[in-house]
Amino acid sequence: MTQPDSETVAGVAERLQAVRARIAAAARAVGRAPDSVTLVAVSKTHPPERIALALEAGHRVFGENRVQEARAKWPALRARWPGIELHLLGPLQTNKVRDAVALFDVIESVDRPKLARALAAEMERSGRRPVCYIQVNTGEEPQKAGVPPAEADDFIALCRDELGLPIRGLMCIPPVDEEPAPHFALLAEMARRHGLPDVSMGMSGDYETAVRLGATHVRIGTAIFGERPRP
Repeated sequence: MTQPDSETVAGVAERLQAVRARIAAAARAVGRAPDSVTLVAVSKTHPPERIALALEAGHRVFGENRVQEARAKWPALRARWPGIELHLLGPLQTNKVRDAVALFDVIESVDRPKLARALAAEMERSGRRPVCYIQVNTGEEPQKAGVPPAEADDFIALCRDELGLPIRGLMCIPPVDEEPAPHFALLAEMARRHGLPDVSMGMSGDYETAVRLGATHVRIGTAIFGERPRP
């Protein structure tokens, strides 16, 4: 891994600081403490050298979309920097559950009974219990992962009560062509109703709205790392 130059590290540090300042302002605007919101730096498709810039700047919470990509990047990064918290944000296939449970600290994309049962079985087998969020498809988009809102109550009960998964929160990705606020409000209300403390919602274009509506975790990539590398 190449050592990043100090100017580049400084640039990432400045962008992190700017995002944190906007999160803090959005939180204070609705009477929340700024430290009640966790910034998840979305590092998907970015190489280890790029991620190292944020680590050098002191950031420790990151999100990846693919198990295989994360497995290639993060063991070496964890060996160099302590205290990393890694979130799985993308859809999880059941044949990747063993790797996901071993690698991630938070799995944000629990979205169907088959996956929930596979996660429960692997946690029982391995003894490792990463925190889980249930992904809710608030826009009911057929091409998008997530449990429909009308089925969320039963699915939460299955995951938490029957399977004993460590469910701590909910996650959503609103439709790109709709105002996100109603989706954020729906998710936050659903989490409150079920006594779930964590609400993961909001990305680079709408995270301030998400914070004002109750997000405890915002997932931001472009505003920190810049545009993603093209394949």
